[in-house]
Amino acid sequence: MEIKLEQKDAADWSYRGEGAANIVLAYTGSSPSFIGKVMRITKKARNGSSPKCDSNQSVLTDEERLLWRNVEELVTSPTKEIAEQIYTQLVMSPLLGSKHVDAGIRVPVTRDFLECVEKNVIKQRPALRIDVSVVDLERDFVIIMSDHSLFPGGVLKDEPCISVEIKPKCGFIPSSEFIAERNSVKRSATRFQMHQVLKLREQEISELSEYDPLDLFSGSKERIHKAIKDLYTTPQNNFRVFLNGSLIFGGLGGGIKRTNAVAGKAFEDALEGIILAENGLRTTSFIQLVAEAVYCSRVLDGLLEVQRLDNFDIEGAIHAYYNIVCQPCAVCQQLDEARPPHKCSSLHSIHMDESLKIARDYLIAATAKDCSLMISFRPMKDGAFGSPHVYLQSTNQSFNYKVNFIDLDLKPLKKMVDYYELDKKILNCFTQKLEMEHKDGNARTMDKTVVSVELLCSKCRKKVMKLIATIEGITSIVLDPSKNTVTVIGEADPVKIICKVRKFRKSAAITSIGPPKEEKKDHDPYKKDVMKDTKGMVIPYTPKTCQRCDVWYVVNDDFYSYCTIM
Repeated sequence: MEIKLEQKDAADWSYRGEGAANIVLAYTGSSPSFIGKVMRITKKARNGSSPKCDSNQSVLTDEERLLWRNVEELVTSPTKEIAEQIYTQLVMSPLLGSKHVDAGIRVPVTRDFLECVEKNVIKQRPALRIDVSVVDLERDFVIIMSDHSLFPGGVLKDEPCISVEIKPKCGFIPSSEFIAERNSVKRSATRFQMHQVLKLREQEISELSEYDPLDLFSGSKERIHKAIKDLYTTPQNNFRVFLNGSLIFGGLGGGIKRTNAVAGKAFEDALEGIILAENGLRTTSFIQLVAEAVYCSRVLDGLLEVQRLDNFDIEGAIHAYYNIVCQPCAVCQQLDEARPPHKCSSLHSIHMDESLKIARDYLIAATAKDCSLMISFRPMKDGAFGSPHVYLQSTNQSFNYKVNFIDLDLKPLKKMVDYYELDKKILNCFTQKLEMEHKDGNARTMDKTVVSVELLCSKCRKKVMKLIATIEGITSIVLDPSKNTVTVIGEADPVKIICKVRKFRKSAAITSIGPPKEEKKDHDPYKKDVMKDTKGMVIPYTPKTCQRCDVWYVVNDDFYSYCTIM
């Protein structure tokens, strides 16, 4: 008997998150048919229309039916939900591996159910998402699939499940011959890095992410660990963690900026009982666990292979698009007619089948660049065997794990025009940033920055010296313990200098900034740690170590009649 979800069933589904195209709900009720499942509901643009298709009409355009003519079920799909399910099942699953891809099943719903769901989740949706999209109430079906933040069967007693969702992004730097010379920066900077600059300018993010996709896709255990650590530090909407299906780290839809002390402490506490490490070390061990699973599973190798189907870059693929839609190429029209023919003009003389392959491969690669990776872990019981497992050396624990790809959405053919325009926008923004940095670099002058900081002992001085020395553009560093000051000369930004020093002494402050002056050195720097007696004789002595720098210190017998050891 077919199940149809009605208004009374809406209360059993809770908001999990959302992307650009769908809202994801998790099942919280008691029906065996839905335990351990999530639902994907299609969205539409606010104030936008969503015309319904009858069973004899395809949801694809004429050009898209030509593009996907080798996948008959996809070509004849009457709704968007069916088309996306078929696309996931027949196109993406063979490429990424069926054990890592879940196409889900279609379940009919009533309009009352969708209206009630929309009311229930409105308070949990990010404002940014609410402003641009709403639940599409004209849909007759939703997609039900396994909740990949859990193991099959849902939450089991005494078997906690912790899962991480990662958006890997594009894992390679393009080398297409169709990339214009003026855009050669593409061959040295990642798309993610460049897009971050645009997002910062448009205030979608408040700071640049430290994450580099090339680290995650490198195949190097050390670089993979660095990538996971950077994602944790600046998660944005690219890193989330769930415990027994409930979000414990990351944002519901808009992401979070940087992991602060409060969020870090809450996450550390949430890991108690799962990661058997001492307090303060559980997060570090969890990052190691995720990195180990990514390294051992090698699933990103397959994802990278699919991403590399885009071997023309959008600068080449856009010309194939105009061949398919049989329109004059708007890109070629933008070029100066007086210039010699460009490389991309040759793409307009290729066979239609080749144009179709270029566009098809590009859209499949776009899906692979925009998907998410879900890795779920469950502590193994002694002597238990089963699914693939990883060993966490820091806690002497073994974990079963499973890996799935989600959000494998079908990209519309017309989206290629948007991709091209976005590419231009990203490049313009990033190029402007590089030009400004170049101008600033040429105009940069030597500055003398004086920082006031407590220099209580030789260890204090070494720590401060070591921190400042990591900053680029420094010519000299002079420490004056008698005045508790550090004088830094060079092209380095004073803000970077004080930020570094405050990692050691929060009370540090900038005393002055200005051009350096020639100063006569009337003393030997190697006489810093010497004393003179009342007769002027030099007497060597052992520097003291202050309480802040070590767990012990030494005091003179003049003040105490005993030795204190802490």
